Amino acid sequence: MKFKNFFKSLVLICFLSLPISAIAETGKFVDYQVGSKTYEGYYIAENKNNPLIMMVHDWDGITSYEIERAKMLSNKGYNVFLVDMYGKGVRPQEVADKKALTSHLYKNRDEMQSLMTAALNEINKLGYKDNKIIAAGYCFGGTAVLEMARNLPQVNGYVVFHGGLQTPEGQDYKKVKGKILVFQGGIDKVSDMKTFADLSNLLNKDNVNNEMIVYGGARHAFTVPNSDRYNKKADELSWTRFLEFIQNQNEKTS
Repeated sequence: MKFKNFFKSLVLICFLSLPISAIAETGKFVDYQVGSKTYEGYYIAENKNNPLIMMVHDWDGITSYEIERAKMLSNKGYNVFLVDMYGKGVRPQEVADKKALTSHLYKNRDEMQSLMTAALNEINKLGYKDNKIIAAGYCFGGTAVLEMARNLPQVNGYVVFHGGLQTPEGQDYKKVKGKILVFQGGIDKVSDMKTFADLSNLLNKDNVNNEMIVYGGARHAFTVPNSDRYNKKADELSWTRFLEFIQNQNEKTS
């Protein structure tokens, strides 16, 4: 088992070293419009009878990391659509640019909601019903998934990997139908344990089916290989639980 997990981690690290064009051969890039602006998602159709995972990128935009995660899901028989939150060709390289793009959306929640709505509409056009869709996101993408849960509460589940967990003033989770699953590092400085507890209290107050998991010693972005924040154990445990979650949620709607 240890060798198997080591091999999985090694494969992910190797894929992350490849150019995005090489990895993208397993699926296809899909253009879609949000207002007058073009966005570029990424789609893998594995088996349309199975769930689709609507995945939102971290602050880098869609990179080889998200595409490899999509491939890992497709290898399990799932369909995947990577949501583009920045626009076609916008893939920031500098930290200042990443901060500027995410800060703009944090300050303009209506725009964030419209981007998630447009992506969900595109997925619906591909033939997937809301009850077969699970939204998942990493870091900034996790924040977008929680925004979606509060304002687009009709999909089958919401999964957050080390995301920003703060709830904007005036928002709540009272309309959420699907279960919310949160994976967080115990020493994550982006969303500390007080913020984690605040979200837990709000979800329970609003009677939301939820599961919130903390990995002791794990930092922010603990799932990203080749980073000093990578936590192999937390990455593997959260991924295993993620796959179980997809299966369990699918069984409830089958």
